[in-house]
Amino acid sequence: MDYDVIVVGGGHAGIEASLASARMGKKTLLITMLVEQIGAASCNPAVGGLAKGHLVRELDAIGGEMGLCTDVAGIQFRILNASKGAAVQGSRAQIDMDKYREYMRKVCHNTPNLSVYQDEVSSLLVKNGNEVYGVKTKLTEEFTSKKVIITTGTFMRGLIHIGENRYEAGRAWELPSSTLSIQLKELGLNVGRLKTGTPSRIDANSIDFSVMDMHGGDINPSPFSFRTDKSKFSPTQFPCYITYTNLETHEKISSNFYRAPLFTGQIEGLGPRYCPSIEDKVNRFAERDRHQLFLEPQTAMCTEYYINGLSTSLPIDVQKDMIHSIAGLENAKVVRYGYAIEYDYVDPTELKHTLETKKIKNLYNAGQINATTGYEEAAAQGLMAGINAALAIDEKEPFILRRDEAYIGVLIDDLVTKGTNEPYRMFTSRAEYRLLLREENADLRLSQYGHNFGLIDDITIAKVENKRKVIDEALEFMANEWVTSKKETLELLEAIGEERINDKVLLIDLIGRNSIDAAKFDKLVPNYAFVDDYLKEQIIIEAKYYRYIQKQQKQIEKMKKMLKATIPENFSFKGLAGLSNEVIEKLERHRPPTLFNASLISGITPAALDIIHLNINIKQKEA
Repeated sequence: MDYDVIVVGGGHAGIEASLASARMGKKTLLITMLVEQIGAASCNPAVGGLAKGHLVRELDAIGGEMGLCTDVAGIQFRILNASKGAAVQGSRAQIDMDKYREYMRKVCHNTPNLSVYQDEVSSLLVKNGNEVYGVKTKLTEEFTSKKVIITTGTFMRGLIHIGENRYEAGRAWELPSSTLSIQLKELGLNVGRLKTGTPSRIDANSIDFSVMDMHGGDINPSPFSFRTDKSKFSPTQFPCYITYTNLETHEKISSNFYRAPLFTGQIEGLGPRYCPSIEDKVNRFAERDRHQLFLEPQTAMCTEYYINGLSTSLPIDVQKDMIHSIAGLENAKVVRYGYAIEYDYVDPTELKHTLETKKIKNLYNAGQINATTGYEEAAAQGLMAGINAALAIDEKEPFILRRDEAYIGVLIDDLVTKGTNEPYRMFTSRAEYRLLLREENADLRLSQYGHNFGLIDDITIAKVENKRKVIDEALEFMANEWVTSKKETLELLEAIGEERINDKVLLIDLIGRNSIDAAKFDKLVPNYAFVDDYLKEQIIIEAKYYRYIQKQQKQIEKMKKMLKATIPENFSFKGLAGLSNEVIEKLERHRPPTLFNASLISGITPAALDIIHLNINIKQKEA
């Protein structure tokens, strides 16, 4: 009954935390409400998306499981923003929700050092007022441990709303966690309330797909995991379908606003800004005459479809009417109605960058309990919490990714320093260094960390290092190879449909043109034509961003140097132009000795640090 690490909750965060801890040699216990629901996709049947795909790739590069599972359970793979630059593209996959859950449950049951137990954690075992040493369950079992990781998702005091009806649940028809968040509040953590929702699911046999637009996957799909054999990756691609709401739909919704829990005051928690319910969209964007809806298959059987874009908590009679007003859904049979769910979360500024709580020793939080949305954000946090719990047991340095190293670093830094009062979602725009943090180079950036922790094997890291070697050598060659405007060069450029050059240019700048593809690369850099298409594409991407990356790396070095700057003891933050009153108040209260210490304070942004640094230099010159 004694463990190194106990993980509370078997969702995406709990799985990654458990697997990381166990694979790092720690005796780990995963406690979950229902063993059958380990890895359940509570909402949409998809993994990835814009910026979310980056998180999954980074998670995979460090040694997480989500990417591998997605490649096995995926039923449609697409690159979003494919027509735009690589830095803002995002991988997304529809998944067979049943297969995904089955895979994750099997992995958890068969991972050495990991035990699975079904029960509700009713309370934490605490000594000395602020030191966790285990958990107590509803069945009065006590399990002791060195570390506890809470990954409860929407289960803490979960309350489901469907019109005027509401009932306690952590997910549809599943029992909530009733007492844990009350104890967290009693222990001094700032506990708040949030809301999210989900749409109805429709019987496929009742849908008229002939009036909808079919939306297929990529012709040559790419796997999520760097460890998946690309040569053998050929998943069956199932289509999604697009339809739209209309003015009749909007009228049926707006005429029932008075029955919508979102507007009647029945729901107290704030919902996700970037994934609003349909009633919220109709209310906020009254001038629009339609909203796009995606019908996504929930499994490879394609018997049930998820209506992406129609999340709602309206009464079931209103849900029926609005669904039947939509083209292709006139005769739709509802299998499961949409609902909203309110749940407790812990203010993420209560956490260190390791995801351990500041006030309670040995307690870590990961996933929606930290006010995030999405499977991907949850899984990334779970991995980091599991790794840091294991490292702390061995009294090793914590694993904290910087903002210039990974989207995971941006995610956690945003949460613990800025906090949020609404469900947080990752976007590429949140990353200052997104040219560096691309999906396709996540393994080059992060796999060495995973190997150091024992999460990435020797064969995989050897492949990564070989990939790095080829790319670096190719870039070095092109960065030092001049191309002149001699006759042979001009003829070659004309033959491949490229604009001529009038003076000598570096080969890397020529390859950096937007019009250069793999075929043209082979003609211009024949000594690297031997590399496989996937690696060749990465070399071309690196060349396209080469000059911009050089600038970003200089900015990063400048920031690293800046963070070492000492803040004079008598330095006054009051009256500094560009700093908000809230930031000034925090700085005056904490009096950080260095800019690095200032960066760890909740709400102190890189822009604020730049302003402080500038004013320190001005004061020093004046002195």
